[in-house]
Amino acid sequence: MLLSILSSNTINNFSKMANQYMSMRNLKFLFKDVHQASDLVNYEHFAHLDEESMEMMIDSSKQLADTYLFPHYEDMDRNEPYLEDGEVKVHHSVKPYLDACAEAGLLGVAAPLEYGGMQIPSLLGTALGFISSAANNGVTGFSGLTNAAANVIVAFATEEQKEYYLPKMFGGKWQGTMALTEPQAGSSLSDITSTAYPQPDGTYKIKGQKIYISAGDYTEAENVVHLYLARIEGAPKGTKGISLFIVPKYREENGEMVSNDVTVAGLYHKLGQKGTPACHIMAGENDDCIGHLVGEAHRGLGYMFKMMNEARIGVGLGGSAVASAAYYASLEYAKERPQGRKITNRDLNEPQTLIINHPDVQRMLLSQKAIVEGGLSLVMQAAKYADLMDVSEGEEKENYHLLLELLTPMVKTYPSEAGITSVSTGLQIFGGGGFCKDFPLENYYRDIRIYPIYEGTTGIQSQDLLGRKVTMKGGKAVQLFALEVGKAIEAAQTFEDLRPYAEKLGEEMQRMQKVIMHLIGFAMKGELDKFLADANLFMEMASLVTVGWQWLIQATIAKQALLTENPQGEEKAFLESKVHTMKFFFHYEIPKTLGLSQRLMEKEWLTISSEAALVS
Repeated sequence: MLLSILSSNTINNFSKMANQYMSMRNLKFLFKDVHQASDLVNYEHFAHLDEESMEMMIDSSKQLADTYLFPHYEDMDRNEPYLEDGEVKVHHSVKPYLDACAEAGLLGVAAPLEYGGMQIPSLLGTALGFISSAANNGVTGFSGLTNAAANVIVAFATEEQKEYYLPKMFGGKWQGTMALTEPQAGSSLSDITSTAYPQPDGTYKIKGQKIYISAGDYTEAENVVHLYLARIEGAPKGTKGISLFIVPKYREENGEMVSNDVTVAGLYHKLGQKGTPACHIMAGENDDCIGHLVGEAHRGLGYMFKMMNEARIGVGLGGSAVASAAYYASLEYAKERPQGRKITNRDLNEPQTLIINHPDVQRMLLSQKAIVEGGLSLVMQAAKYADLMDVSEGEEKENYHLLLELLTPMVKTYPSEAGITSVSTGLQIFGGGGFCKDFPLENYYRDIRIYPIYEGTTGIQSQDLLGRKVTMKGGKAVQLFALEVGKAIEAAQTFEDLRPYAEKLGEEMQRMQKVIMHLIGFAMKGELDKFLADANLFMEMASLVTVGWQWLIQATIAKQALLTENPQGEEKAFLESKVHTMKFFFHYEIPKTLGLSQRLMEKEWLTISSEAALVS
């Protein structure tokens, strides 16, 4: 009985102790020092901002997350959305959070000033999104999707459409969604069958269905604005025949809001991210659903790709955020949990040591830290390129565009796939407790599993990276990337203890180039199946090199500060940890490229026409 009480108390103590979900010091280090956000305010487009105002927004976002998001994370998972009499019910904390975001001006924060936004850099938006997603990734889909949908309206809709929809979306009253996927057409959007029938007044009657629509409906939203892909009647097959429509749940007639024949057929019961409903949407079941064309006919997929590319970076950000929350929960647990004794101590009369003192636990924690902080820096690098592309012109603009195109598949994939590994590692640190709902890691483990699937699976991203991005413009994107990495190598070589790592990164770049040339040979011979068969492995190798680049930049900046600023206490420890974690990444993660490159350079193909090998 006493043992049972002690065990229960232990669980209660540890399960309530996850108080930190991200590091503000690390976020600001990346934001200010590594990616130099203050440089952006020198451009006219961002001149209305300054370093102080941006930092205030970051601090405000943290306060909102602490108040409205993190305290409800566990309860949202336990009380998921449900469908009752055709209405979607969500957790009670969703509406107060959205209201607070609207009041703080954080909905539509990236939109142009003339449309009520704050016109902030993507780099700042990434910092804000990381905080909220780390605090409660299950609810931030509501605000994130509204912002993303509004951004498409800003970019491609008519002025009349902008004036009608944007104020209500930015005010937190109307939800936005991305309605792409259909039962017979997952990532293969060329196979969608939703149809738009032209009407005499210039509108279209919409008929079709969409699945897995995140935040697709809920009672607290006064309206839901679906950005809906459909094929105009008679349009050609394939992606060239797809158009984009605004399809609201309710439409206005004679000054009143009436049903637009958009209903929820059901909800999907998900493994994780249970706070955000995933809806099966039916449009036009009663032949009374009206849609409004966005931009030109048959160009919808191109318009939607603006939203999808932003969403892919957002997916990488979300993966980093969930992994961050899991890392800090693991770190707190390791600092509190006594277990065994150091291997050098055989005296059973000595008290048990905390598990953080065991080398294997330190290895696991360093692995989590390396993935979280390296992945976040990669996401922020892409955001910085997006900002520089927006404020540049001519060849410079094109170069930033190419760099962003090259990084985007890796930004979406590495934090998602490595993030799963990171959370799984944290679950291992918790031991048996990690497998129980009494501790937060099982929740994070379930939540992060969707990220490699969102917005194009890892396989699709890998084929995009190798098949399109590496080869675009005759390989110019890869050449520009090599120049960027070269700058980091040159900067690191000024410090003697960083020089071996700079040289190692140079060697890895040469190895990757050799692999690329080997694979391109198959493409040039028209053997595309061989060219792309192991694209996933190329993605993993390229991502490791790319994150190694980000870690070398971080270590160089930290080393410079250690030598010139004479930091003390926590600041000194923080900077030293940056250098140490970079070394860990180069010694424990980078060597994986050896095996990957070996497989990529082999000439025996085991996954092409191998169906016979899969007999049961």
